Amino acid sequence: MLQQTRAETVIPYFERWMARFPTLAALAAADQQDVLEAWEGLGYYGRARNLHRAAQLVVARHSGELPRDLDELRVLPGIGRYTAGAIASLAFGADQPAVDGNVRRVLARLFDLRRPLDRGPGTRQVWALAAEHLPKGQAGDYNQALMDLGAAVCTPRDPGCEHCPLNEHCQAYALGLQTQRPVTRPKAELPHRTAVAAVIRQNGRVLIRQRPQDGLLGGLWAFPGGHLPDEDALPEALRTLLEKDLSLGVQVGEQLAQYRHAYTHFRVTLHAFDCSLNGTPELPESEAVRWVALEQLADYPMGKLDRQIARLLLGESLTETTE
Repeated sequence: MLQQTRAETVIPYFERWMARFPTLAALAAADQQDVLEAWEGLGYYGRARNLHRAAQLVVARHSGELPRDLDELRVLPGIGRYTAGAIASLAFGADQPAVDGNVRRVLARLFDLRRPLDRGPGTRQVWALAAEHLPKGQAGDYNQALMDLGAAVCTPRDPGCEHCPLNEHCQAYALGLQTQRPVTRPKAELPHRTAVAAVIRQNGRVLIRQRPQDGLLGGLWAFPGGHLPDEDALPEALRTLLEKDLSLGVQVGEQLAQYRHAYTHFRVTLHAFDCSLNGTPELPESEAVRWVALEQLADYPMGKLDRQIARLLLGESLTETTE
């Protein structure tokens, strides 16, 4: 949970998660939809799917006990070099380095590393330094101390160098270069995508579909639609998408809302339209396409944009009921 989310955001999620899935066996036995629902709001849903699958593999292959061996840990979905090192050192006392963003920043300043550390030679260099200075038998405390130092003192902006216990040894601080370390690559501008979504209503219900497991937001539920090559003729493009993907003929009405969101590799603007079916067509016989009552939408895990549409519809429904 902490891999790409701030600690203060994670804490309530973690507490609810542990109450719901108190053991690896409980998590392994859970339905994926329950796992995604518990994760909703943390983003990067591949982490939840990997965690679920990893629990299943630990139960199947290791009798429910997390392996202590570094190589066996790295075989598990979602566990890369850093996570394996953190588990091995903090949980099992193994002499293994763990280089996260905080540790990388501390070492880049301490040793005045002058190349980007996110790939190739820079990555090898920072991991080698972490391993070289690892105190045998104290790897867990060492790794945690570096993480905490980076989070609390050696921060990305305005580092508290005057109060840092390592300032007498910090090469970047001695040169006045601490704010220029670590060296970063220029960020490319995120490409922009246009997306459309259809709110199709029938007898107090709306149509939703489950996203493919191997795609963006895999396993989550969404209002039918998709990404478009451009922003021209959005209603016509939405009609075409629904005809192609679900064999549905619709009339596209007014635009209900427009939402913007930034993912890791692109930005998106989603246009949600009120739609009505042409006649009473047969829906595909699939568990991945469902009519759902508005009050049941909360039971279906969704990405941020689709959840905003769901809340909008529920708010409209409550207003109508009140009036």
